[in-house]
Amino acid sequence: MQPRCWAEIDLEALRHNAAVCRTALPAHCGLMAIVKADGYGHGVEAVARALADCVEGFGVANMAEAKALVDAIGDVNAGRILILSPVLPDERILAIDGGFAVSVSNPEEVAGFALAARATGTMARLHAVVDTGMGRMGARPDAFEALVAEIRRTDAETRGAVRLAGVASHFPSADEDAEFTRAQISRFRDMLPTLKLGPEVRVHLANSAGVLGFGREMEFANEARPGLAIFGVSPIARHQPALHPVMAWKTRVTLVRDLAGEDSVSYGRTFIARAPMRAATLAAGYADGYPRSVSGRGAEVLIGGQRCPLLGRVTMDQVVVDVSGMETPPKPGDEAVLMGRQGEEEINATELAEKAGTIPWEILTGITGRVARRYR
Repeated sequence: MQPRCWAEIDLEALRHNAAVCRTALPAHCGLMAIVKADGYGHGVEAVARALADCVEGFGVANMAEAKALVDAIGDVNAGRILILSPVLPDERILAIDGGFAVSVSNPEEVAGFALAARATGTMARLHAVVDTGMGRMGARPDAFEALVAEIRRTDAETRGAVRLAGVASHFPSADEDAEFTRAQISRFRDMLPTLKLGPEVRVHLANSAGVLGFGREMEFANEARPGLAIFGVSPIARHQPALHPVMAWKTRVTLVRDLAGEDSVSYGRTFIARAPMRAATLAAGYADGYPRSVSGRGAEVLIGGQRCPLLGRVTMDQVVVDVSGMETPPKPGDEAVLMGRQGEEEINATELAEKAGTIPWEILTGITGRVARRYR
């Protein structure tokens, strides 16, 4: 049975985008591909397999994602998988036993991981995080040196049960505020000499916007963490031409109908035809992740290489579009593109996000499991 709504994932485009990110950075800088949220909705198993030989590591959001990544692709040297978010106390033994690297913000976490390491007999690989402006996690800058020192003290005390594996921070606005971002870079760089880090310690700061917009200023780092850019969407518009979108999101025409003047469309009757017109119903809705918030905001889909405006509100399983402008009306079963290219036209994730009043990250990660993934 053919799917009614599906996403086509171009794995070669994924590898191309990784190469683009690498060329934006100093030659010594490795890549940690961020594959959280099921590979940004693309399917973490296929994504990780495609990237395994062209990145140095992977970043995930939590313990469950780290385990799912290893379950999906086997042992990829678990120490190269970093759990980016704080690990809950009852997950520490699982994280350490799995060999995953973890992020820490304070001495209490260091002590907790030391206990977990002794309980499992497995070394805890800790990445010390400093808050240079994100405000979400990490030690304050004036406490960062003490956090690193505490990791080293615990390492000595426990005879290697705890190891400083990385130091990190995060950009909150590299796609919006260059001045603040450069101040963050300077703040982070200026902390490093006092830490006396060896070459084995991973130093990372740049997300996708940081890689594309400020990559050449990262000479002090030896790793970067692109996420969105790996999937072919640039958070900085001028860099979009270099990237290849990885996902195309498609559905099918299920019905074509003629509407008379004064006929209404969808819940709330927010659209009423002013004259006779032709409309097509499509097999996609907000239960597939197509955002209801695009309703009434000029959203379009592609059918037969033409842009067709959305009519009325997005419903759970269906949307209705205007096909009056098509010389040859579509037929049930015909392909419609919600996001992607058809002929000379393209609707990208950024455009769809703007119509929805959100960001491309939310569009990609919001595409639900009801949408079949096809890989090529």
